[in-house]
Amino acid sequence: MLPPTPPDEADRLRALHGLAVLDTPPEEEFDQIVALASRICEVPVSLVSLVDAERQWFKARIGLDVTETSRDLSFCAYAILGRDLLVVPDVRSDPRFADNPATRGEPGVRFYAGAPLVTTDGYALGTLCVVDARPRRLKLEQLQALRALARQVTAQFELRHQAVALTRAAAGGYAAERRIGDFITLVCGELRAPLAEVRAYFDQLTAHGEVEPEQAERAAAAARQHASALGRLVDDLIDVADHNAGTGLSMREIDLSRLAAHAVEAVRPIANAKRVWILNTPGPDLPIQADPIRLGQALMHLLFAAVKYTPEGGRVRVTTEAEAGPSLWLDDLETPDGDRPNLFEHFYRSAISRPPSPHGADGGLAVTKQILDVHHATVALADRPGAGTSLHLVFPGYDAAAGSAG
Repeated sequence: MLPPTPPDEADRLRALHGLAVLDTPPEEEFDQIVALASRICEVPVSLVSLVDAERQWFKARIGLDVTETSRDLSFCAYAILGRDLLVVPDVRSDPRFADNPATRGEPGVRFYAGAPLVTTDGYALGTLCVVDARPRRLKLEQLQALRALARQVTAQFELRHQAVALTRAAAGGYAAERRIGDFITLVCGELRAPLAEVRAYFDQLTAHGEVEPEQAERAAAAARQHASALGRLVDDLIDVADHNAGTGLSMREIDLSRLAAHAVEAVRPIANAKRVWILNTPGPDLPIQADPIRLGQALMHLLFAAVKYTPEGGRVRVTTEAEAGPSLWLDDLETPDGDRPNLFEHFYRSAISRPPSPHGADGGLAVTKQILDVHHATVALADRPGAGTSLHLVFPGYDAAAGSAG
């Protein structure tokens, strides 16, 4: 049986191609996710599979040598038809897959579970899937972790795409600001005297009841002479005022405590499967000006990284409170036997000590730092021997009455 085509196929493919992920080199960030999915679900094969028009291409893979297959043979092409897990305990008993060459071969595929990679706009790009050569069933804890890991994959795709937009917007903003500086110099120097001349002409025109043709012509000539420069000045001022629109961010008032709580719950299934405990201390309402989707994804990835780099049996503590501004503490605590987490070594190396690169070994942390920067968050790292390490984020407060951050 050939897999059906989703009803939103054209828009889905547009969203997939717009993220510019297809045919990119392997990246450790995604390799770690498929390794974790394979470990949690206790299967030999795990893939980040993106379903293109005529193929499925693997951004990350473990337990499989090929980098792509025909879409006609794709199990994931069925998984993208829904928005929740597709689980097939024994594919040879399912008429959709019983005649698939991958099923008939030896050892062949006997078990499949795929979690769709659904964007914030609702398009299923592909799946994070796990495969085995024998029939099996996953535990509830494993299914929940697979869903949560799929959300991490999609968030990484979108955050990296967002980082490109931020970089372009910043470059455009710097160029516009330089142009404005040039025109400010022009206004303060060359245009000040001509503008005074034009004003004097018009003052003379309105001083008497009758308008002398010679004075009117001189005023018109002066206005024409300087109108072009003034027009360019206005255009560049508008350019500077609007350059933030190119970031694609949608800023509004949100509650930092609630956003942090949502991030904790999104990552908790992965932490539970890895036997890492997340302790969340709810704080007071902390209004900030932010893009709830992108900042939420950034916080979610930060927590995921904490879980990923924390030894089994470790603890991650999340606290929000009001200090110099709305604040979030992320404490990565040592285990009772003294094992130390190493999130902050990675965070420092990838996001602070060198220019952030979305395609480095810890590209997700570099992008997270970029999202925090555009939200004007102050980031501090601390290491306390015997207690673990912590990351402290302080955001500008938001005055709803004034409509501004401060």
